[in-house]
Order: sequence, then C-alpha cells, then structure tokens
Amino acid sequence: MRKIKANYFVWIFTLFTAFAYSQGKINGVILDTDSGMGLPGVNVTVKGTNEGTTTDSEGKFSITTKTQTGQLVFTYIGFQTKTVNFSVEKTGTIDLGKINMASESNQLEEIVIKSSVIDIAKDRKTPIAVSTIKSAEIVEKLGSQEFPEILNNTPSVYATKSGGGFGDSRVNIRGFSQENIAVMINGVPVNDMENSRVFWSNWAGLSDVTSAMQVQRGLGSSKLAISSVGGTINVITKSSDLKKGGTLSSTIGNDDYLKTLMSYSSGKLENGFSTSVLLSQTFGDGYVDGTKFAGANYFVALGYELNKNHDFQITFTGAPQWHNQRSAAPTIADYIKYGDGVGEPNIRYNSDWGYLNGREYSFRTNYYHKPVASLNWDWKINETTKLSTVIYGSWGRGGGSNGAGAIRGNRFFSNSLRTANGLINVDLINAYNSGQQVTIGTTNFTRSQINGDFQNSASTGNNATNGISKISSINSHNWYGGIVNLNKKINDKFTLDFGLDARTYRGIHFQNLNDLLGADNYADNFDVNNPNRVLSFEYSTKPHFNPFFNSDYQQKINYNNDGLVRWYGAFTQLEYATEKLTAFVQAAISQQGFRRDDYFKYLTTDPLYSTDYENILGGNIKGGLNYNINKNHNVFINSGYYSKQPFFNAVYPNNASVVNENLTNEKVFGVEAGYGYRSSKFNANLNVYRTSWKDRFIRLTANIDNDLNPATPTILGNAFLQGVEQIHVGAELDFTYKPIRKLAINGMASIGNWKYGSNVTANYQDDNNLVITNPSGEVFTETLYLDGLKVGDAAQTTASIGASYEIIERVKIDGNYRFVDELYASIDPVNFRTQAANDKGSLLLPSYGLLDAGFSYKMLVGKDRADAINFRLNINNVLDEIYIAESRTNIHTKTQADFTNTDGSPNTTAYNTYVTTQIYDGLDKSNQVFFGFGRTWNFAISYSF
Repeated sequence: MRKIKANYFVWIFTLFTAFAYSQGKINGVILDTDSGMGLPGVNVTVKGTNEGTTTDSEGKFSITTKTQTGQLVFTYIGFQTKTVNFSVEKTGTIDLGKINMASESNQLEEIVIKSSVIDIAKDRKTPIAVSTIKSAEIVEKLGSQEFPEILNNTPSVYATKSGGGFGDSRVNIRGFSQENIAVMINGVPVNDMENSRVFWSNWAGLSDVTSAMQVQRGLGSSKLAISSVGGTINVITKSSDLKKGGTLSSTIGNDDYLKTLMSYSSGKLENGFSTSVLLSQTFGDGYVDGTKFAGANYFVALGYELNKNHDFQITFTGAPQWHNQRSAAPTIADYIKYGDGVGEPNIRYNSDWGYLNGREYSFRTNYYHKPVASLNWDWKINETTKLSTVIYGSWGRGGGSNGAGAIRGNRFFSNSLRTANGLINVDLINAYNSGQQVTIGTTNFTRSQINGDFQNSASTGNNATNGISKISSINSHNWYGGIVNLNKKINDKFTLDFGLDARTYRGIHFQNLNDLLGADNYADNFDVNNPNRVLSFEYSTKPHFNPFFNSDYQQKINYNNDGLVRWYGAFTQLEYATEKLTAFVQAAISQQGFRRDDYFKYLTTDPLYSTDYENILGGNIKGGLNYNINKNHNVFINSGYYSKQPFFNAVYPNNASVVNENLTNEKVFGVEAGYGYRSSKFNANLNVYRTSWKDRFIRLTANIDNDLNPATPTILGNAFLQGVEQIHVGAELDFTYKPIRKLAINGMASIGNWKYGSNVTANYQDDNNLVITNPSGEVFTETLYLDGLKVGDAAQTTASIGASYEIIERVKIDGNYRFVDELYASIDPVNFRTQAANDKGSLLLPSYGLLDAGFSYKMLVGKDRADAINFRLNINNVLDEIYIAESRTNIHTKTQADFTNTDGSPNTTAYNTYVTTQIYDGLDKSNQVFFGFGRTWNFAISYSF
C-alpha cells in the first residue's frame, strides 16, 4: 500500500514537472525601422494570455509560453503596434530574428494607455492637430532647460523662461496664454481652479517622470469641459509596471547647475504587484544674477493587477522647491547701464536682490510643495465594456515673497536704495530699520520709534517711523477630485463613452512676515475683527516637506481670505471608426460654484464674512472626422463651441465678497482642418484653424467725480467690459524626413494672425453695482479701442529646422535652428482707452534665431552588454545670440513730430539725440523687457540597468 502511494506521488510529481517544462521559448530582437537600432523596453506579450516580457537595452527578448501556436504583440510608446505569428513545440525554442517596428511620431498606442480617462490622440484617427514628444527626447534634449521649453519646436508654441528663475517659465499655444491651455497629468486637470494658472516650479520634477507628452492644439480631444481654448498639454507619467531595472544619473551645467537622480522599477511580479520609485535633487546659482535655487522630486508608483480584468495603480509625487526670482522686468536702459559700459546690455541683470552682511539676499523668493496622490482603477467588465476611475488629491503649501513698507517714501526697489552696480542696498535698509543713521541721496536720515520700538508696516508713505520688511503672499490649497469613465464598444464601428467629473477646492490666501530686517516688530491694522495688532514672528521662505502641513496657526497680515470652488460635470462621446473613416461627437456640461470667505475685511457678524456659492453652468460640444484616403494621405476637420465659466476674480472683483452682477460666460468657437502625409521616409502635417474667444472679462477702474465739483472727493468706479473678443487664425506645418537610416531631418513652420475684435464700451458702476451718472443724468462710460489690435506676448510666426546624424554606431550629433518673428509686446487692453493708443498698436519686438546642438554616446556594458552608460552634451544658443524674449510694456519709439521748438518748428537736434541715446535695436530703452539666456550648456551621464 505504501509502495502504491509512493509511486502515486512520484507520478504526480513527474506530471507537474513535465507540465512545468512543457513550455516553448521564443527569442528575437526588436529594431527601430528608421534607425536600425535595438529598441529597449518594448512590451512583448502573448496575445490572449498574461505571459509577457520586455526587451533589453539592445532590443533583445526571450519569452517562454505554454501556447504552441499564437501571436506575439509588441507595443512601445510612439511606435505602431506590431503583431507576429509564431508556432513553437513544447520544450522547443524558435528564433524570430529581427523584427522592425515603425515609428508613429504622433501616436501613443491604446494598449500602453490602459485608462480611458486619459484622452490621447491617435495618428490618422483622432481628427485634431497634435504633436507627441517621447520620453527619450525629453531626457536627451531638455537637460537643464525648463520643462515647457521642450515644446518650442512645435508649431504655434512659444515658451520662454520669463524672468529666468527656476520653474518660472511660461508657454503660449496659438497665441493663448497658459491660463487658457488645459494641462493634464494622466487625464487629471491641474490648472488652478480659481484662475487656471499653472506654475511650472510646482512641477519642477515632472520631466523626470514623464513617459510621453502630447500637445493637442486647438480644442483637443479631452472629453472634460476644460479651458482648452488654445490647446491641451497631456503629460503621461511613468507607471509602476515598467520593465525591471533602474537608472542612476547626474547632470552638470553652467552656473553650478547640479542634478542627481536615481530610479528603480521592480517590473510586474508573479503575484501581480509592481512598483516604481524615483528620487532626484537639483541645485544651482541660476543664469540670471541672484536666482539661486534648490529643488527635489519624489515619485512612488504602486501597481496591482488582480487579474486580467482589474488593474490598480497608486501614484504619489511631489517637488518641493525654493528659488529666488527676477520678477520685475528691468528697462533696457538699466540692462545697458549695468552692463559692460560700451552699450551692450547685461542680460543677467536682476533688480530684485542685493547683499546683506556679504550674503546674497533676494526680496523675491518663491517656495512651494504641491504633492499629488492618485488612485486609478481600470476594470474590464467584459470584452466590450471598460470602467476607468481615478480619485486624486493635491495639497499645495507655499507662496512668494516681496518687500513691504517704505523708507521715507522709497520702496525696496527704489533707485534711491540701490548700490552703484544696481543692486538693492539691503545693508542700508537693515541699518535704517534698526535705528542707525543712513544717507539716502545726499540727506542723512534716522528713523523714529513708536512706543519705544522700531516698527514696520505696509505703509508706503513718506514718514519718519516706517521701515521695509520682507513678507510672503501665501497661496496654499486643498484639492480633491474624481473622474469616472465608462467605455462601451457597441459594435465593431461604434464606441460610446460616458463619465462624471467632480472636484472641490479651497484656496488659502494670506500674507505673513519673513524678515523684519533689523526692526523690532510689524504693525497690522487690516483685520477688522482684531485691530491694531503688533507682530514679530518671522516665517521661513523654504518649502515645508510635510505635505499635509497646516498653516492656519500662522500669524497673518494685510489680508486673509479663502476662495472655494466646487465643480460637477458630466460628459459623453460617441465615436465611429472604420479603416478609412473615424468620426466623433462630444458633449460636456459642468456647474462651477464659487464662494469667498474673508476673515479680515468683514466682521464675523457680516453676511459677507462667508458668502453662499455662486453657481454658474458651462459646457461644450465638439466633433470631427478623419478620412484616410489611402495609406499615404488623410484629411480631417473638427469644430467645437465652449461656454466657459469666468475666473474667480470676475465673480468677486475688487478683492471683495460682492458678486459681480454682470457675470457672463466666455464663448469660444473653433474650427480646424488638416491634411497628413505618411510614407516610409517622409511624414508631414498641414493644419489651418480659426478660434474666436468672446466675452472676456476685463475690469477698468477710475476715480470719477460724479457731481463735477472738483472740491468734493472722487469715487472709485468700475467698468466691466464683456464684449471683448480675440480672433486667432493661422496655418501650421510640421514634417520629418529620413533619407537614409542614419540621418533624420525635422522641421516646422507656423504663421498666425492673432488680433482683437471690435471696440467695446461699458458703463461705470460704484462698489454697490450702481451706475454712476452726473447731475444731468449722463452715464459715465469707457471705451477700449481694440479693433484690429495685435495680440501680444507670443510669436505669431515661428519656424525651425533640425537634424540628427549617427556618426558611428550609438554615437550621434544633432542640431536645431529656430526662428521667431512677429513677436509683439505683452499688452493690457485697459491701456487702449483712446484711439491714438490704438493707432500705434502693439509694439513689434525684433525677430531672432537660435541654434542648439547636442552630442550623444551610448556605451553597452555589463553581462551580455545588457546595461548601458549614456553620455549627453547639450549646448543651447550656440551662437550666444542676444535677444528679447518678451516685453511687459508697449512704449513705441518717438518720431520727429514728437520733438518741436516753442514756435512749433521741428527740433532736429533733440530728435537726433533721442535716436542716438534712447533707442536699442529699434526699441525705446524705457521698455521693460526680459532678455533670453545667452549660451548655456549641460552634460549628463547616466547608467541604466
């Protein structure tokens, strides 16, 4: 009996052993069709099973399977999906050899993007203008540049470093500022819910964790009712189920730039779990004087695939940072004044800093920590139905500093308080604040005390008691939301999506004290519930690393209010798809509620202390179709209409809790058409578009004497102009050309005509929303002369041409030249209150061109040469071009007619003096501008295993 049992177990063991070893083995190597090089990290799966692997650094793979006859599916971000049939005997091995995968520059395969919450456009399917930037290009070419700058070779995109501080960059698409561009991270909108702004310093580490970034110009393919007037930037971050391996890297650059990074991914384990972790840290002095910075980045992703129907992903990421800024744009005259003395501007000059006791001291420091957590659940209900859900939260903590108060009427930025080299004389401020005698100009001053103390405040008057402090404006928030999307494939042609979008937001706004600069305390009388406070506690201008840090305990000065926003939305999309024709129609509706709590301006018994929610409906409808004429040619068209809720400051203007009775939604109508050409060597896209943006909210203020009696005080009047319209039309071209395997050429060109519509007129009202009239009953009005005025702050004509060439295997050089023209100064429509102002129009800035270059080398190391050491050198603005990237003023050069003698005759001498001394590169030197950076460099070395 025992012998029978023993034999039985031996038989069972043998059976299981045979079963375990009755798997076939498939080998091969995946190559990029264009370059002929191996593709690392390609996903390899046996269709219809959970069996899978990824390729190594040379593109090689080996996979075991229980399936004897089937198909292997190869997927890789930015490449067309490849399917290969196989047949392998049990315990046998086959070699599929070289398998080529073709690049799709505008495509992210659906199998890579599991969640239907993420709206990714597909090449020759989604009928919109789109550009995709792969992670490899971001890692390779971004270097020490700002994250949005990687988009500068995309048609109709203009990104600048703005003041030049770490993370202070900005981006425009088709002439619309980033407040009107939807920024999405893994399908979640991240634009501020009060004002739709995006501060890239809050996302300083985003480039480290980006798998791909897609720019959808125009209304885009997002199903949400978001503010995508100019376009949508979709960022897809790394997931937990990356292939097993990691990276160690270090980057150095000009001005003591240093960045270190490490990452590791476990790969998908047999139990279904996976994890990815990334940590990085960045330091530097900054290219612009007085802009030191330090930032960190952390990213943790945990995944669990319960079975083939349920996939869970948890991500938590943040980038605490601080950086000194150049917030004030100096005049061209000041750049030259503090330059080399021979008329060349010092483009690094910064007027916002100085030295205190021999150490760098900035009045403008930005510090923030904005961690974001999300939980994604993708549920494959059946073969035709999928439910994707994301729940997320964000906890922003931090703000930006400034100077408060004055010394004898001189603010901290006054020329009277500067050293000979144009820096703020912080030592002088500190000495005066502490009661020492100082010399301002040619006069000696000593401050007076209040109740025995040297007391600062926010007063800027010319008095003997006040001093200057450094204070911060805190803009923290708590943000929670969720998106649910049900994707139903009705049949082989129709797919229906339906979803819900809910968000709640509390913005926390106040000021606190950072540095008394030698004074004893700070007096604040802005809190009506606690008047006449005297404070002395100083708070740091460094980010708090606790993501749930509660700042309510802090002593608040000058103002203290919360902005609350609630959002409820529903959306749907019906898509029709065949091999040749793809069409869709989308619709979304949302209710946005705004509430304001003001703890300083109103007594606790005042109903305005905490308002009710002001609810406003909005929504959109859009549709489009793409037709593939043949394998080479396709055409598309799309159109859409948005009814967009106004921003928070339009609902509650004048920093008060009184609702604007003239509220109206902004209206956006866009239409776009495009043509695409695809071949084995040449790809091209041509798009034309027209976008109308109506009923922008603009508030004018003026002191109005409504009884026409100069002896009586004036009242403050407000005019709310709601008929302002911008019309943006243009054409875009981009292409790639690979005449031979080792050479790739890419280029783009875009031409826009972005301008304002007709003039607009509005009545003036007082703070109680009552129309202001004179004794005769005449209503005071204001007209803005905007008809035909060019929209500023972005280049309306751009072009670039670039190439990369593989000299020898894994050694590559590349270069790119970008040309910028029709760049107009930033204009404020409120400055065009006369026809004469419109006659001169928007100030045209000089055109410029920039050359960038790079060198890459990849060295294979380790066992079977499966690991790699990568070297990358970037040189930006190789020719050290001096150029003006933006102007904050619109001051035109004077003409001979502006210089006359007392008898009215031309004063030629005065005019010639003006021309020779007050004009730089065709611009009046009194314009406040930001120059772009000169030549910069960065060098990176990384080890991937």
